[in-house]
Amino acid sequence: MEVSGTVDLRVMETTDLHVHLHPYDYYADCANPHLGLSRLAELIDQARAGVQNCLLFDNGDFLQGTPMGDFFAYDKRLCAGEVHPVIAAMNALRYDAITLGNHEFSYGLDFLMQSIAPAEFPVVSANILRQAAGQARRDMHLFRPYQLLHRQVTDRAGRAHPITIGVIGVAPAQVTLWERQQLHGRVQTRDMVDAVRAWVPEMREAGADLVVLLAHSGIGKLRHEENMENAVIPLAGIDGVDLILSGHTHQVFPSAVFANIPGVDLTHGTVLGKPTVMSGFHGSHLGLIDLTLMRMGGVWEVLEARVQTQALRDAATNFTPSTGRTAQVPMLSGAVRRIVARAHDAVMENIRKPIGMTEAPINSFFVYLGRSAATALVAAAQSDFVARHLTQGPYADLPLLSSVSPCKAGGLGGPRNYTDIAAGPLTLRALADLYVFPNCIAALKISGADLTLWLERAASAYVQTRPGVDDQPLMNADYPGYNFEIIYGLEYEIDLSAPARFGPDGRVIDPSASRIHNLLWKGEPLRHDAEYILCTNSFRAQGAGGFAGTGQDSIVLEHPAITRDILRAYVTRMSPVSISTKAPFRLLRDDGGSMVLKTSVAAEAHLDTIADFTPEIIDADERGFLQVRITL
Repeated sequence: MEVSGTVDLRVMETTDLHVHLHPYDYYADCANPHLGLSRLAELIDQARAGVQNCLLFDNGDFLQGTPMGDFFAYDKRLCAGEVHPVIAAMNALRYDAITLGNHEFSYGLDFLMQSIAPAEFPVVSANILRQAAGQARRDMHLFRPYQLLHRQVTDRAGRAHPITIGVIGVAPAQVTLWERQQLHGRVQTRDMVDAVRAWVPEMREAGADLVVLLAHSGIGKLRHEENMENAVIPLAGIDGVDLILSGHTHQVFPSAVFANIPGVDLTHGTVLGKPTVMSGFHGSHLGLIDLTLMRMGGVWEVLEARVQTQALRDAATNFTPSTGRTAQVPMLSGAVRRIVARAHDAVMENIRKPIGMTEAPINSFFVYLGRSAATALVAAAQSDFVARHLTQGPYADLPLLSSVSPCKAGGLGGPRNYTDIAAGPLTLRALADLYVFPNCIAALKISGADLTLWLERAASAYVQTRPGVDDQPLMNADYPGYNFEIIYGLEYEIDLSAPARFGPDGRVIDPSASRIHNLLWKGEPLRHDAEYILCTNSFRAQGAGGFAGTGQDSIVLEHPAITRDILRAYVTRMSPVSISTKAPFRLLRDDGGSMVLKTSVAAEAHLDTIADFTPEIIDADERGFLQVRITL
């Protein structure tokens, strides 16, 4: 039997860059060395120098997410022949292949195709389609479903060997729901698991020695459900998939977050035995899967796999080669820095332009207490826009409400992930800080009963209090802040002593539970059979997050105007803006005990706005969040 030498192959992943190219926080207007592709490029250079054979992939959500993304999509726009800086940087770093995330479609299909056109690497996507057919392998794809990469690898003795790497990519099928205004009638999707299961056998038949799955999907439920959003576990169960590069949920794998999940091995970094990595977000980490391969009888076998992530916070870490020898490779990070610096300078000049004034600070430090000028301002701008567009129609006489969730409220984004705008001039940077996503405006006709369920869904963000126990955490750490909807125009109470009706993922866990009480509109009890107009965004209106009363049949206004532009027009017209921070809701617990709110350290200067909660600073936790004791 033919036995060749041992080959070391390093597979690297970036994911969820969201146009964080420069090590800069555009919202806080200050440097942040712990993020950005130009800084991550230095780690990529080190990683390549440490192992003879390397592959580099991106797992999607690279095109949208910062003012730089908005600048090239809306303000400057790409000229003919111009290369988007994220694609230029990827070209410079010599990516081997990438897949698409859901946010690649946030600026529309035409912008995506224009941006991708100059890519010098394959783009693969097996389940995002121009048209679905009866069988997956007859689908018409937007991009090719997979790519075979024919490479030469060098073994530890210096001998070269051919190897064929099959790369396939998938993203949540919900992209056509989340981006309906952009994609309706132009793009269809297929279930991720069904697509991969259909194409992997063909990849093997075509000669793939190793199959790499770029899954823009997180680690979720164990069993496959049709069109599940976070499907890494069932994807790992597909025969023929060798390793998985995951993302979408902005988490890190391996990490303790995924402890005690059946089939997940944190020690070896595997899911159902398949090496799997997830490398954070915004360029915070580089994902690494180091494989030891041997060719036996003409077939490549994986002898060993080591999975890790390297964080920019630990950038001094040296990548020691597993073989005792280093590769002679060009250092590419310098070229990336030059590309990114030019784009960064243009963006900074644009976002510092003044567009209005604010009489008071605007922040999201206390949004979970209902005190947030950030969400209140967005709600006011939404209501103003929708009222003017429905004033002459059949819905003009219905009560108008506005629902907003915070774009930045800590969570996985960390203790700097809060809106923080000082009183004084308002700039485009401030608007980007207020509203991160390129959502369009929308409005629903919704019943009082569905409004109640909408608020119950949001109220599951809080923990259930235990009687007589002080200093309990206020928030459920598993609940994403972008699903914490506040409805302005109503008054209501949230009883934290009651169990949550919904889980963090929106599933009903206790249909009899009720936290929402004394729900009022203009001082009168909300009628369950009455109809209301609810201002929101296109993402939520189409059903994202699983809120009651959403979906195409309930939408009465779906306008192409993006919320950022609506905010800009409102601020310019109303300047200087004065925003009330009166909370629409009250938090209650049976025994009136204390709770601990985690927020930004910058919140300390604004504690007077929550004086009625008798705030006391405890300390900062291990992640840097300020812990504040409040009394309900």
